[in-house]
This record gives sequence, structure tokens and C-alpha cells, in this order.
Amino acid sequence: MSVALRIETIGLSCGYRGGDAVADVSLLIEPKSVTSIIGPSGCGKSTFLRALNRLHEETPGATVSGQVLLDDDDIYGPGVDPVEVRRLIGMVFQKPNPFPTMSIFDNVASGLRLAGVRRRDLLTEAVHRALRDAGLWGEVVNRLDRPATALSGGQQQRLCIARAIAVQPQVLLMDEPCSALDPISTLAIEDLVTRLKDDYTIVIVTHNMQQAARVSDTTAFFTVDGPGRPGRMVETGPTEQIFRAPTQRKTEDYITGRFG
Repeated sequence: MSVALRIETIGLSCGYRGGDAVADVSLLIEPKSVTSIIGPSGCGKSTFLRALNRLHEETPGATVSGQVLLDDDDIYGPGVDPVEVRRLIGMVFQKPNPFPTMSIFDNVASGLRLAGVRRRDLLTEAVHRALRDAGLWGEVVNRLDRPATALSGGQQQRLCIARAIAVQPQVLLMDEPCSALDPISTLAIEDLVTRLKDDYTIVIVTHNMQQAARVSDTTAFFTVDGPGRPGRMVETGPTEQIFRAPTQRKTEDYITGRFG
């Protein structure tokens, strides 16, 4: 089983050559917890999330400054391999993205094979474990050789989660993982997130404040002061406090629907 680790940003700014999308974020994310990032569109939530596993730098013109610490190790430090970072800090995207030409089994095994695992028995054990942990095993056990695209949207998203956790990361990032799903599939993903936090540190970006309230232990509120300005973190704290008694007026206005 993976070992969940603390992740911390110190003065993290990230954007593109034209300027920062989000600026000067210092945030501590505790292990074995769910942290939700909420805020209006355009405040840099997804850019910030992608910077947490160095995926942001794959975009042409991307810029990053500050630190991202996995426990005490800076993932942007000299000589750090971004591929290894992304193994330790997995990511699930807004829309399910299974590899369309691969079977269910091969989708989950793909990261393991990239990591050099070749023995069939080890692959089988890891794939079965990941599918069980993702709550998908009972639905696919008799069709592991079928194309992943034969699954429903909700099943495909759980498959992508299984693919991410098969390599046993320590942090799991989720960017709007339910936005393309129906309510029943959304509930299944939320239940899964609640179970997975026993073993992983989870960060989830969501526009759905009810979802943040349901699944997260901590919530961070981001906003942006106007066009061309970078997003900034306004407030972070226990989710119940953020939703019931925020300390900042901007947070309260967003939570109550007065803006955003």
C-alpha cells in the first residue's frame, strides 16, 4: 500500500509568459485527508493543481516559481525527475480519459508497465487490487479484456482512478472529476474519495460547493480581483468552518452566492 505524504506549497506562483494565473499560494495539505479547492472560474484552481505534480510545465510557455514540498523534498528542486514526481503524485482529470485502444486490464496496467513491471502475476495482482480499491471490480471482473470505452462514463472515471492508484502514488489530484457525470455516478465517485483518503492525500478542484462540503476535510478558497489579475488564495481552513463561519468577506460572499 502507498504511504500518504504531506504536500505543502510555499509562495507558489504559476502561469504563462503573459503573467501568472495564480500567485503566491502557501498551503499545507495534510496526509490522509481531502482538501477541496473552490472559487470562481478563472481564478487559477486547475493551473495550481497541475503545478502540484509538475504537469503544468508541459504546457508551452508555462512558468512556475516558489516551492512544492512533498514532505520536505522540493519537487522542483535540481535533478528531480518530473516523471517520478507524477508517479508519486497522480492525477485524475475532468473528463474520463481511458486509452481507447486498450482493454480495461491494459488501461490499469499501463502505468505499471511504464515503470518497468513485466511479470504477468505482478501486473495481475496490482490491477485487481486497484480495481477493487476504485470500487469497480465487481462490475468488470468478467470483462477485463473488453475495451475500456465499453464502460459507462462513471465507470470510465473510476477506471481512470484505478489507473492512477495502480502505481501506488502518495498524493492523488482530482480536477473536477464529477463535472461530466450524472448524479448517481457522482455519488459513487464521492463515496470512493471518502474511502481512498484512508490511504492517500487527496486534493480536489470542484465548482460544486455541496460536493466540497460533503467530501473534504479542508477547503481552500481562491478568487481573482479582475481581468488580467492572478488568482490568489483568500482563505483556508476546516471545511465546516469555511462554509459556516468564514473569516474573510470575499469567502462569505462566494459561499452565499453574492458573487461568483
